[in-house]
Formats: sequence, structure tokens, C-alpha cells
Amino acid sequence: MTQPARIEIHSLDSVTLTKKQFLIGAKNGTCARVGGALWFPKGSERVPAVILVHGSAGIGANVDRWARELNGIGVAAFLLDCFTGRGIVQTITDQSQLGHLAMIVDAYRALELLSKHARVDASRIAIMGFSKGGFVALYSSLQRFQRMHGPSDMEFAAYIAFYAPCNTIYIDDEGVSDRPIRLFHGTEDNYVSIEPCRRYVERLRRRGKDVQLTEYLGAHHVFDNPLYSPPVVLPDAVTTSRCLLEERREGEIVNVATGEPFSESDACVSRGAILSYDATATADATRAVKAFVAAAFQLDG
Repeated sequence: MTQPARIEIHSLDSVTLTKKQFLIGAKNGTCARVGGALWFPKGSERVPAVILVHGSAGIGANVDRWARELNGIGVAAFLLDCFTGRGIVQTITDQSQLGHLAMIVDAYRALELLSKHARVDASRIAIMGFSKGGFVALYSSLQRFQRMHGPSDMEFAAYIAFYAPCNTIYIDDEGVSDRPIRLFHGTEDNYVSIEPCRRYVERLRRRGKDVQLTEYLGAHHVFDNPLYSPPVVLPDAVTTSRCLLEERREGEIVNVATGEPFSESDACVSRGAILSYDATATADATRAVKAFVAAAFQLDG
């Protein structure tokens, strides 16, 4: 597999916002300094880039593999680390340490950072994420969120979400970017259910958005990580897979089943998940993503 020709370590200023702060557009969260590794392919010319956003376990073998695959087609990869600078190791057992929405701010700051890099083509920067990071990749496309927290003069060229949670309906969440959005998900994922993503994608397609969901029959969560072979069971992993949530007033997320503000102690919240590598799904997704990126970035060859 392709090796990076050059690796740069970058840090960037961000902010940690609560769910409510993020949704009302507040800026006065806790200051945070996060980092990432920028992997360049061979050559010295300006290249497109993809920001890779990890899941609840932090940067793992799947993120590393995708960075190498992208370098192999002449695309830089920025492995964004939202955890280490905040003193977080993992959020598998306690998602309250860092909310999904808060990580979108980090992604926007990474976009700003890369757009100023001499070797990165600022007009060709995409985002790709996995699970918790897949949520970031998907929902960073919302124009409402971009207006509140994103750069004023740029946006991502494409959005790629792997096994992303889609079970929260946000105000104006059909108002997404006109740039292409692609989702990849296993049908047997018991950590992050695919069904809410099916419904969300259908809503976006009715609005004429360029969005597609690719389903992998029988695939489980993190199907693209070769370290989960044989499968791994996480008995303490917190999952809201059985919850349906909705933002009914700006900044307030309610449990649709109860009509009350959502709490981690709600009956729909459970523990336990299976992580399992699927070589066939991984190979297919790799071909699909590389073809999509090549088309989005208009790569030669």
C-alpha cells in the first residue's frame, strides 16, 4: 500500500461547545487546541485533500488505511484528532465527554487550516468520517451549521460519511450543501442503525440533493477496519440506535417517543455493539470512494 511521501503535524485552535451552544450558534465555549497529521502523496505540486474524522475510539487502523488509499491517487489526507488535545482517549463508554456536534467545529477549523496551506488546493478539500466522525462528515453539510460555525468564504467540495448516526432530525436539516454527499453503511450495524439514514437520504433526494446511500448486506459497524477480524463485542458501548430524536425548538433535542428533552438515561439508550471487518464490503467501498473522489476533484487518470 502507498506510503506517504511527507507527513506534517499541525495544531489548530478550536472550541468545545455543548449541544445547545452549537445549535444556537454560540461562540463562547471552552477553548481547545486540537491537532492532526497531514499526509502528502509524492510530488511537489498543489493537490486536493480530504479531512478524515475518526470515530469514538480515536484514530484507528481504518483511518490510517484510508489515508494511504487517498495518497495513492494523488490526494493529501489530514487525519484530524479531536480527542488528544482535550485529554480524551475514547468516548465509546461515555459520549458526553465530547458531543458529535462539537466535532463539526474542529472540522471547519481544519478546513480553514488546509485552505491556507501552500500545497493544498483550497477549492478541492473534502471531508470523510467514520461513525461519530461520519456524523461530522454528514452534518457539516448543513447550511445552517455552516452559517453559524463554518468559514464564510468556503465549504467542503464533497462529504463522505461511513456508518453515520442519522437518528436526530434537526431544524432545517434538508437545507444541505449542493455539493455531493455519499453515505456507506452495513445493514447489520447494531451500533448505529442504518434505517434513519435511509429515511434522511430519501428526504434529501426529494429536495433534489446529490446524495446516495450505499448499503452492504450483512456488514456490521466499522466494517472497513481489518483489526476487527474476528469480530469484537463491546459490551459497554453506549448506543442510541433505538432512539429517534428531534430538534423541535432551536437548541433543544427531544426524545420523540416521550416528547421530553433527551437524556442519556432514556429507555431507548442501551449498551453493547458488534464491530466486524468485512473484506468484500471494504474492497467495494474503497473502489467507490476512490472513483467518487477522483470525479469530484477531476483527477487525471
